[in-house]
Amino acid sequence: MRQCFFFPFLVLRMVVPWAAALPQAANSTPKAELKSKSRLSKPDEKILLARAEQGDASSQMWLGSAYEQGWFGKTNFPEALEWFRRSAEHGDPDAQTSLVQMYEHGEGVTQNYSLAAKWYRKAAEHDPDLGGAGQGRNNLGMLYLDGEGVQRDYVQAYMWFRLADVEPNLTFAKAHMTPEQILEAERLAEEWKSRHAGALHPLSSNDNFSRKSGKPRSNDSNASACASRACS
Repeated sequence: MRQCFFFPFLVLRMVVPWAAALPQAANSTPKAELKSKSRLSKPDEKILLARAEQGDASSQMWLGSAYEQGWFGKTNFPEALEWFRRSAEHGDPDAQTSLVQMYEHGEGVTQNYSLAAKWYRKAAEHDPDLGGAGQGRNNLGMLYLDGEGVQRDYVQAYMWFRLADVEPNLTFAKAHMTPEQILEAERLAEEWKSRHAGALHPLSSNDNFSRKSGKPRSNDSNASACASRACS
């Protein structure tokens, strides 16, 4: 099972919407401890479930995360998949990315790179960028780089890496391209930016988009903290 760690932009989204509704998890426990605790109580589960059933996309995403990562004591992939899907259909980019990861890694479902590409694209195109969009862009670029779920296309890979601002992956793709291909990829990236003004959110060093074995990682040396498709 993938072990994924929280990042500041995600933790903020988690704490703000329902901190007041989780007195045991949020009010009596410092936020820094909460994000490393990785366990929630039964009352917490009931609160999240109630909010999720009311259609709150953020609560649905976090409920899916809790079931996937076993925060209630054990993992439950079918429930994780269901709540990630509901939240993803409401347009939450973090849920879209998490749903993709389950399809990409065959976690509780049959591995399906085509569906992974579909949902990564939805996350990548999200405007405004609420966090998961940056992961979607980087991971969609890696699918193009590896030819998984899509036809291998270094121009598309480079474009998405440029938009995600992940320099190691950009450099890796560039090494396999002609000068003409690089110019085309840069042009496509600029066109995308012009159509999505204000959508880009540069990735911080905490995002650590690590690659598969033998391919470059981000500049963050903490390889244990993973954001997406390289988590294993």
